[in-house]
Amino acid sequence: MQGTVDGFSYGLVTPVVACVMACLGGALGLRCTTRALLVANSWRPGWLALASAAIGSGIWTMHFVAMTGFTVEEAPVHYDRPTTYVSLAVAIVMVGVGIFIVGYRGATGSALFTGGTITGLGIATMHYLGMAGMRLNGTLEYDTLTVAASVVIAVVAATAALWAAGQVRGPLWSVGASLVMGLAVSGMHYTGMAAVSVHLHGTGGTPADGESPAVLLAPMMVGPLTLLLLAGAVVLFDRQMVLGGPDWAPAEHKPGVPAGELVPHATGRPLSRTRRGPARAPHPGPARERLRAPQNR
Repeated sequence: MQGTVDGFSYGLVTPVVACVMACLGGALGLRCTTRALLVANSWRPGWLALASAAIGSGIWTMHFVAMTGFTVEEAPVHYDRPTTYVSLAVAIVMVGVGIFIVGYRGATGSALFTGGTITGLGIATMHYLGMAGMRLNGTLEYDTLTVAASVVIAVVAATAALWAAGQVRGPLWSVGASLVMGLAVSGMHYTGMAAVSVHLHGTGGTPADGESPAVLLAPMMVGPLTLLLLAGAVVLFDRQMVLGGPDWAPAEHKPGVPAGELVPHATGRPLSRTRRGPARAPHPGPARERLRAPQNR
């Protein structure tokens, strides 16, 4: 017997709130990633870890806010607490692996491909692991092609977001990237949900090893929301992020790089002349002044 599935039992409320949470986590996480590319190596792990926690928590919160609108008409839906906790840990860890790769190797080439793929797979793994924590009097069945499409969306969204974070530009750039990431991750979620059908074992009955969404999610939201608040506080109190200060700093002297050249910390390559601005005419030194002085004979 097939169950009647409704993913929007609260109308547009759950999709909108879920998307906002994904965008918030993405904005904080991507900005922290950008900031990590501008600091010394001793501070970089802290910024990248905070970025991982913010993005992972935002994605996890988005998923379960959206899942509060998921119902099966013929059977109540409950959730297994340990599996749900594991899905949060997986989201933070796998997103963190991808972010650390890009944070230390730069958002170019194989590093971006590898980091984006791992991050995207982390998003998809969190989604389907969270689905595995559902308890109802039936079996979830998935359409393979739709599931594959949702995974591709997650990988592309993660890669694009990490590329944008690695461009080391102003705050608006990170905000734009977070909007793209939030919308794409929400799209991945609902694409994955479109792949779901429920085969019921019978009508009625409630499993004893799960908890209702309201009972489960209320206390579990405290941890992820605390991480998001922490990331938000750090971002707000960081002067360079708040003021939109320069994303480039004078680098230490490197062989082959002129003194005073502007070099991003993450790549070590000189900034192009178009970003540095027009070159100034050299100031005449003492030797040049002596050549111009009149000769008294």
